[in-house]
Amino acid sequence: MSDVVNTILEMKDIKKVFPGVVALAGVNLKLDKGRVLGLLGENGAGKSTLMKILAGSYKPDGGDIFINGEKTDIKGVLDAKRLGISIIYQELSLCPNLTVAENIFAMNEPVRFGLIDDNEMNRKTKELFEELEIDICPTVMVKELSISSQQMVEIAKAVSVKPQIIIMDEPTSALSSKETETLFKIIRKFKDEGTSIIYISHRMEEIFAITDLVSVLRDGQYIGTVETGHTSVEELIKMMVGRDMDKVYPHKDFKYIRDEKLLELKAYTKKKYYHDINLFVRPGEILGLYGLMGSGRTEIVKGIFGILKKDSGEMYMHGKKVSINDPFDAIENNIAFVTEDRKNEGLVLTASVYENVSMANISKFLNRFRLINEKQEVATTEKHIKDLKIKTPGVYQTVNKLSGGNQQKVVLSKWFEIEPELLILDEPTRGIDVGAKYEIYKLMIELAQRGVGIIMISSELPEILNVSDRLLVINEQRIIAELDPKETSQEEIMTYITRRGETSGPSA
Repeated sequence: MSDVVNTILEMKDIKKVFPGVVALAGVNLKLDKGRVLGLLGENGAGKSTLMKILAGSYKPDGGDIFINGEKTDIKGVLDAKRLGISIIYQELSLCPNLTVAENIFAMNEPVRFGLIDDNEMNRKTKELFEELEIDICPTVMVKELSISSQQMVEIAKAVSVKPQIIIMDEPTSALSSKETETLFKIIRKFKDEGTSIIYISHRMEEIFAITDLVSVLRDGQYIGTVETGHTSVEELIKMMVGRDMDKVYPHKDFKYIRDEKLLELKAYTKKKYYHDINLFVRPGEILGLYGLMGSGRTEIVKGIFGILKKDSGEMYMHGKKVSINDPFDAIENNIAFVTEDRKNEGLVLTASVYENVSMANISKFLNRFRLINEKQEVATTEKHIKDLKIKTPGVYQTVNKLSGGNQQKVVLSKWFEIEPELLILDEPTRGIDVGAKYEIYKLMIELAQRGVGIIMISSELPEILNVSDRLLVINEQRIIAELDPKETSQEEIMTYITRRGETSGPSA
């Protein structure tokens, strides 16, 4: 080979075919020692498939892989680990019933007298966390951690073996701003030590903040590689989608359809989760909720949906008092909830696309004998696949085989089937590419035009400011401010949040 000495990885003409889908059609990728390579592409472009081949989870159908200039046959996950390749998957792969330390050292536990040395394992985990500036107790059970803390454990586990190549697939999708900065410090530290990193993200600001080069895939094909410092968001988007996107956010030319309260909460409270929540949503209005991780934003919407049943307070729909004791009550009142954790709470991953789409309103698909009409399920799902541009070989594909963004579209399709009057979206565009985000924003506007009230939670300030008609800022389980997204700024929002202990309720 004629590669320079610094090239640690080269993937040449990689091919992968799944039933009915060409996932990779001759993709090339090159990575140099001590560099951070961004990997971009729309959902279904082949990014995760390519990385799973490198990590040994998939076997390629063609092409060659070279590590440090030597042709390598990666036969499985253990082969990849032996070659110094570590991966952080977009979907968490921790064991919830083990401690943090047990997850970190799984299959690599320290042993004393032929037995696992728990004390040494906990000590090493604590030492690792101190080095990485991660504040998590090694002995706590993983199931007791928040999603963001679990993601930090996943990151620590990947870097603990001191790999020569680290693959990060949407590593910040569940992280707060502070945790993201901690991750960036970790990346810079390992980069300085000569470790090479492949970084997959749909967040452009992260790509420009942390990468040296960016490679782009589109529809399973390699489009090209550019230097991060010599490109722009516009150029990368054009490479990703094959066209110019003049606007990232579609225009919504109305604030609401009718000036009435579709949903109203009065003094809604659940101890330890949310306190004295007063809010309302109009038909056709998009109400944004913004707060840092742990602020109580998700708990508030779980209270509306009956997952975290309130201790006190009142809820009204169309001015009529209602009681929501569980999600079934919420669905009866035409309230839909798209969870932030699609893997564990939004989907049955081993079920097909059509089974997931129909499950929230299965009674709609029963015939006169109370048996499920599969033909009707399939026809309905095919319409959603077309309308939402879901990339799948067909309705019978199991959801776990789809990309993260396409899984999210299946979750949305599921809730559209109850024809909601109120749609709650918790991080609806997490892990979704720019083109798919635009489609979801347009869909939200179309629903709003029909009179659907929407509550949206987002960790991305540009998104919440551009998509919301009205914005509530959440901190320490309370609403601390109500703002006009068109008249405020990211700096003003963060100023409210940093004034801990000072609260001012929303205006009516």
